[in-house]
Amino acid sequence: MAEDLIRYDILAQDALRGVVRKVLSEVARTGLPGEHHFFISFATKAPGVRISSRLLTQYPEEMTIVLQHQYRDLTVTDTAFEVGLSFNNVPERLLVPFAAIKGFADPSVQFGLQFELAPKPVAADAVSDEKPVVTQEAEAPAPVSLPVDAPATPLPAPAAAAQKSEAGDDAAEEERPEAEVVSLDAFRKK
Repeated sequence: MAEDLIRYDILAQDALRGVVRKVLSEVARTGLPGEHHFFISFATKAPGVRISSRLLTQYPEEMTIVLQHQYRDLTVTDTAFEVGLSFNNVPERLLVPFAAIKGFADPSVQFGLQFELAPKPVAADAVSDEKPVVTQEAEAPAPVSLPVDAPATPLPAPAAAAQKSEAGDDAAEEERPEAEVVSLDAFRKK
């Protein structure tokens, strides 16, 4: 198989992160439409992430937040989003670069994306004088689909409560047809 010099895997991942950026930008401008709400998982120690030390202690690797009823001041830039949430009645401001996002889901329409974060590069002088060998997949794995019913990182109590719908929404949830989730791997040559 020929070497991918164009790096379609990186282009596809950037494009799908652009979907998340565009959706959040629209929500920041106009609010959440209809029953839409989002579960966003991110690496808490990724470069550029800003969360309190209290939350970092509680979620040292990954955290999932819910944007549904109780969020405030959502702002979106080309590289990150910032939002105010409360955790155990303590207001917090989170800054999350799009590159730190590991998963994005909108359960109201059974849509989800999952991203693999690129590993941190190893300093050449820390190993030897030789350049490290990095495979294409190790540099930037392609995103794969995230099933909406996949287990997520536990949410703090107030955020978890925010994800529960009002009475009667359970019936609407049962009436929705199953969505087909397609992985980008299905389109790759083997």
